[in-house]
Amino acid sequence: MIRERFSGFRTVCAALLLLAATFLATALPAQAQSREPKPLSFEEAFTEGPVYVVPIEGMIDNGLSRYIERALEDAEGDEAALVLFEIDTFGGLVDAADKIRKDLLDAPMPTVAFIDKNAASAGALISYAADRIVMVPGASIGAATVVEGGSGEAAPDKYQSYMRGLMRATAEANGRDPQIAESMVDETLEVEGISEAGKVLTLSSQEALQFGVADKILETSDEVIDAFGLSEAQLVAHQTSTAERILRFLGSPVVQSILMLMMLGGLYFELQTPGVGFAGSVALIGAALFFAPHYLLGLVEVWEILLFAVGVMLILAEIFVIPGFGIAGVSGILLVLISLVVSLVGNVGFSFPPLPALTPAVVTVATTLVLLVMSAFALGRFLPKTERFNRLVLAPELSSATGYTAAETHTEYLGQIGRSLTPLRPSGTIEIGGNRVDVVTSGEFIAQGEQVKVVSVRGSRVEVRPITVLPPSETSPA
Repeated sequence: MIRERFSGFRTVCAALLLLAATFLATALPAQAQSREPKPLSFEEAFTEGPVYVVPIEGMIDNGLSRYIERALEDAEGDEAALVLFEIDTFGGLVDAADKIRKDLLDAPMPTVAFIDKNAASAGALISYAADRIVMVPGASIGAATVVEGGSGEAAPDKYQSYMRGLMRATAEANGRDPQIAESMVDETLEVEGISEAGKVLTLSSQEALQFGVADKILETSDEVIDAFGLSEAQLVAHQTSTAERILRFLGSPVVQSILMLMMLGGLYFELQTPGVGFAGSVALIGAALFFAPHYLLGLVEVWEILLFAVGVMLILAEIFVIPGFGIAGVSGILLVLISLVVSLVGNVGFSFPPLPALTPAVVTVATTLVLLVMSAFALGRFLPKTERFNRLVLAPELSSATGYTAAETHTEYLGQIGRSLTPLRPSGTIEIGGNRVDVVTSGEFIAQGEQVKVVSVRGSRVEVRPITVLPPSETSPA
């Protein structure tokens, strides 16, 4: 009897456990189920081509996007089996990251983002664009909020909305949770069990694996290649060329500001002096180093360079040909500024990227203008006072106190008394101590033979006044 009751009790417990398990299985949201890590494999078989290893390091800029484009073209030409991107970056320009994102999504061969320590901001967007994501222990991904270049503060919501859209679309394209991707941009979003409202999401390696962002955690890129069964494939360590490194250096935002400062500052100071001198040479070098790399990177088109040249010519025409400051000068300044802004963004003809992608270019040009005004003020005020500057150019002030005079001076006659040798009408000649001196009066007439006193000496101008009663102390020297 007891055995039968105990057996019945066990049956009831088993039934309850089965019902609880069924309820939990059906109650789990589809979103949580989608966060299960995917297997580190691809549906289609690999080709027999090589494995390309491409580094994505440092700041993400237009030079890097051009290099990634070339690397993918080389990999496609070699019919590569896999392209492995070694990522270690804190982010960079949104428009450059968007170009890389599009290239990865359109790549005909499988791509893997191997995050070696950091994939922050724009680096997270690029990682999401790869078919698979592998991270090393201790790596992180996230914090993709758009920030303003000058202050580093979060950009307005319309820019965050654009970045959220990019992250969401990229995550959906590769079967990842779009809400997690968006929460890396917008701190107001909350993903239950993962991200709290008020904090921008950044995931560690283990968290990324747990929530389905990363597919695997491995130590080295060799382990990644072995995990895909490609250990026997030829390994191609793709690298940037020397020319690409130089172009990337010249195309960085900091160097861009310096080169624009050289152009605008050199032009400004050259217009202050006649002829073509040192300032003009600096402006020409700055223009060449600014436009040439951007032209080779595909960022500058011929019409943009012509726009800059026309703007400079209008400014010169306003200064040297057309009197005053009017339509030509204002138009020239606007054309120069517009050409600099459009030269910093990737456009095809007159088709430009969305407004948020233009923000870094506008910030760079605005920062350069502020630096130009400050430099012009500082150099105009302090440079002429330096000894080295005065060795190169004529000193702006040549005073008698420093020994410079335009003509012979007679300061030794100041306060002395003489006698007019000729009538002073109001100029004439007097005698002082046996010396003939050309003098003037303040306007009055003085007859010949009158006694006069020297009251002022300014260069070669000696001014005298008549003396009606000669004091005993003011006698002419014998």
